[in-house]
Amino acid sequence: MESGLKVAVFGAYGHTGRFVVARLRDRGFVPVLSGRDAGKLKRLAESRPGLETRPASVDDPSSLDRALAGAAAVVNCAGPFATTAAPVIEAALRAGIPYVDVAAEIEANADTFAHFADRARAAGAVVLPAMAFYGGLGDLLVTAAMGDWTAADEAHVAYGLNRWHPTAGTRAAGAVSRQRRGGRRVRYANGRLEYRDDAPPAQEWPFPEPLGNRAVIGEFTMADVVTVPSHLPIPDVRTSMTVEAAGDLSDPDTPAPAAADEHGRSDQTFLVDVVVRSGGRERRAVARGRDIYAVTAPLVVEAVDRILTGRTRTVGVASAGALFDAPGFLRALSPHISWETEPSVPLPRV
Repeated sequence: MESGLKVAVFGAYGHTGRFVVARLRDRGFVPVLSGRDAGKLKRLAESRPGLETRPASVDDPSSLDRALAGAAAVVNCAGPFATTAAPVIEAALRAGIPYVDVAAEIEANADTFAHFADRARAAGAVVLPAMAFYGGLGDLLVTAAMGDWTAADEAHVAYGLNRWHPTAGTRAAGAVSRQRRGGRRVRYANGRLEYRDDAPPAQEWPFPEPLGNRAVIGEFTMADVVTVPSHLPIPDVRTSMTVEAAGDLSDPDTPAPAAADEHGRSDQTFLVDVVVRSGGRERRAVARGRDIYAVTAPLVVEAVDRILTGRTRTVGVASAGALFDAPGFLRALSPHISWETEPSVPLPRV
């Protein structure tokens, strides 16, 4: 799509925001750079001549209105989303434009569904939370794996990361989430979010090659537990993480991502293995790629493109799997992400 349409990017100078800005330009959009720090916006604009900067603060609705004026859509890349999501959604609703964010915060995403579903639907607006590696990709894969199934007993999203060098934004968002949970962990079981004080289970997961069997944190819960159940009747949605990556995240000395190519991507790799089970049968979808932060940009921009060209299935607050044709969306992500599904197979008897 060579549209020339303006897309406001709030938090444009952040690690993920920079990837989103670059991808928007690659796809023919005109990013409008916005965020709370005018100095960082100016420096970003100096490296990308021709782009407009519009400083804005979530504490100043008028500044957000100015930032979104004339934009066809807004992408929120500024966490913690517990603080930024609601004010930017409000501004998007006032402007009458679609809202997309990259929130991985479970409670922030749940808040978006709870607080804006009725208003966004009544306005005929699209509000798309968690359109990122965590939350968006897993939801698309689960939806694609489901195929013609209308319900399932359980879904498991296993994250096979070779390492996880978290950004400052990831660490800040994690701190907010831990504070909101009072130090407890969360999982989605029996059709609802459960907060628990016990330790998550240590398990092994049979990843496809080249990973193979790996030790994982069995209930390392990510945003998929909000996005998937928002539209699919699956009472148990679990996510797990390779032990090495979980250790990187918990270690305060783990450095931030470092660029390893001309696009600014790190050399971090991922394999996401999704298994959906129903009535004694199992379906699987697998995705592979590089750099969990950089790969969020093609996810976001493909979503923006499809929303603005009317290739959507609903309005209101909706996850990626509910809003888009999941297999078609995943195919469009090539070469950024490779993916495949396996047909339904009977589970072995035990």
